[in-house]
Amino acid sequence: MSLNRSASTTQSHQQKSALIVWGGWEGHFPKECTNIFGPWLENQGYKVEVSDTLESYLDTEKLKSLNLIVPIWTQGEISKNQESNLLNAVANGVGIAGWHGSMGDSFRMSTNYQFMVGGQWVSHPGSFIEYEVNIIDKNDPITNGLSDFKMFSEQYYMHVDPSNEVLATTKFTGDQQISDIAPYTCDWIKGCVMPVAWKRRWGKGKVFYSSLGHKLDDFEIPEVLEITKRGMIWASR
Repeated sequence: MSLNRSASTTQSHQQKSALIVWGGWEGHFPKECTNIFGPWLENQGYKVEVSDTLESYLDTEKLKSLNLIVPIWTQGEISKNQESNLLNAVANGVGIAGWHGSMGDSFRMSTNYQFMVGGQWVSHPGSFIEYEVNIIDKNDPITNGLSDFKMFSEQYYMHVDPSNEVLATTKFTGDQQISDIAPYTCDWIKGCVMPVAWKRRWGKGKVFYSSLGHKLDDFEIPEVLEITKRGMIWASR
């Protein structure tokens, strides 16, 4: 594996700005993830603002001025005004990048938000299992130089937008129990190939998502960390 193409980029003369909004379910370690990626973005030359409230999405002038939004918010509810302002900011060019349930399972009743993300979590059969992530676009700047790698974490089964530009996938065996509520295996998904990381557009804005990153030590896997960092840099305008 080669990680020579670092996510670090040459910054423009004008300082870029990023907003991290963290909160929701604490099982995805939103504050701790903020403490990982906030300082890293600062090291890339960004002015980083950190917020623990969705009220940040009501400040339309602030949103317009941003280069990047990093939502780290699992579950919960977002108001119509908050959702509309966020979607409009991205549609007008602000980048957005995130991972796992912190972006892919944020607001289950907000289908327009899910449309922007390009997917929504459905299940992770077997909970923590070993599985492989396959890099399918080795020429993209987000995945260039990376090879397939193993995970021991949640393997996300998602509803996914077919317009996504898929960068990495995983294959399901169907051997695992679905959940406590559905205590049987899902052999009908055996061989199903599911997108893991993708990029897309929402109006003028760029959207990056990776389903990796349930627990903090997932980011100790070099490929997971690198994909996440590169995705943020790519999404930023």
